[in-house]
Amino acid sequence: MRARSIQVAFLGLQIVAHALLSGTAFAAAHEQTRAMPAVPGPQMQTEKVQVPEPTPIAVKYHNGNMVLWAVGVVLGIAVPAIILFSGFSARLRDFARHLGHAWFWTISIYVCLFVVLLWAINLPLDFYHGFVREHSYSLSNQSFAKWAGDSIKSLLVSIAFGVALGWIPYLVLRVSPARWWIITSILAVPVFVFVTLIEPIWIAPLFNKFEPMKNKALEREILNLAERAGIEGSRVFEVNKSVDTKKINAYVTGVFRTKRIVLWDTLIAKLNRDQVLFVMAHEMGHYVLGHIWKILVTLCLLTPVTLYLVHRSAKWMISMFKLQLGFQTLQDVASLPLFLLLLNLFSLFLVPFLNAFSRNLEKEADTFALELTQNNYAAASAFVVLGKDNLVHPRPGAIYKIWRASHPSLAERIEFCNNYAPWREGKPLRYAGRFRTN
Repeated sequence: MRARSIQVAFLGLQIVAHALLSGTAFAAAHEQTRAMPAVPGPQMQTEKVQVPEPTPIAVKYHNGNMVLWAVGVVLGIAVPAIILFSGFSARLRDFARHLGHAWFWTISIYVCLFVVLLWAINLPLDFYHGFVREHSYSLSNQSFAKWAGDSIKSLLVSIAFGVALGWIPYLVLRVSPARWWIITSILAVPVFVFVTLIEPIWIAPLFNKFEPMKNKALEREILNLAERAGIEGSRVFEVNKSVDTKKINAYVTGVFRTKRIVLWDTLIAKLNRDQVLFVMAHEMGHYVLGHIWKILVTLCLLTPVTLYLVHRSAKWMISMFKLQLGFQTLQDVASLPLFLLLLNLFSLFLVPFLNAFSRNLEKEADTFALELTQNNYAAASAFVVLGKDNLVHPRPGAIYKIWRASHPSLAERIEFCNNYAPWREGKPLRYAGRFRTN
């Protein structure tokens, strides 16, 4: 499941959630000028795939992304700090109180205004990063109207979640100022599960059209593969992502009756049959191995630790700077930027561990997919196509790996796909017990 989790501005826990949830999607990539050839011949299946050298444009794109990431980190700390220490948050609270009068409406109005403010501040950078730059590297098909519409939809969804949930931690703070972080952590568990349940059904279709697969033969093969992987009762959807991007992606998401297999139409057009089946086996591995639940459990364990750190550090900051901040307790809704500031700071220390955890999940899913398909060439060549199309640097530096890499590097994945084949040596498969035979 990707980082499609909703950015609930009221608490800022999306910082932690995004770092984890983004690790479970197959590496996205972008379309080249022509499709790959048909299924490789049998003589090619045992050939090793060479790790590609990065092109100059890929190096330039990678370096630019690193700069934009650094800018985003700085802004994530500077923006809430300025809103806080300028006293603007307190003035915004006064304005919300003037309009809302009652406690609940004051919080709801403040949250709405704060979400809109952050959206407006980030809009220029988002436009450059997500629209201008992607087009300049020929990585996007998106029209300005579609980009603007999706941006507004994201804003409205964030506002809706903020109003629906933003009052909860402040109510808990009023009832139990000393233990609010424990109670809020407990209440966060059903929220995480709820978002996981509704996202594939109600949120994702707001941005793109989900339709039955057009290639029925491929759909049958995917469903047969899903049955072999132990996944039953799933539906396969084809998403018209080509209106937005040239990227390639697929995922298996949802739980219980919401589970579904999703392929972007760009992936179907770009990869050959064997490569598509490996990609889908990788995503099925995430589902079968319970990575969704492992991520949710990790989030639930991290939440009390994070909120406790916020509790202690916020208390100290308010006592030191209450005149500049314009509020004296965390119960005041004007403290929302303080939550965001502290969570952004703590995320710098948490993200390396979350990325390492995510990379381990990705390695497990790659292993599962190789054992299920036993097609090393298709696996490794799929990563080559994905890497080339996404202008991926196959061997990024240490800073990227520590703070940004939720997946193993492209070189590591290609080399693993080349060399992992215990079935050829008669060795036991790690996940053989999870596969179903006809």
